[in-house]
Amino acid sequence: MVERERSYRGISARAAAGYLERLGGERVEQHVLEGEGWRASLSEDTVTVGPSLELTEVTVRFEGEPGVLDGLIEDFSRKAIRAGG
Repeated sequence: MVERERSYRGISARAAAGYLERLGGERVEQHVLEGEGWRASLSEDTVTVGPSLELTEVTVRFEGEPGVLDGLIEDFSRKAIRAGG
């Protein structure tokens, strides 16, 4: 069992939970989801970027088997990372 933590800016915890549900997760608590061979805990904060911009930042703490997490984190990141514009 390993742990990996990733942060994503510009999405909400609600959206992140939805992405994890679409990847096979089920909510076991408001900000905790579990899937086959993995568990993810979400936390949300506001971060300041530059002098006048604030963004929502979601931190996801993934736990599970290395082989399972590699694919899950890659698939989740594709959904969570968006180009600005």
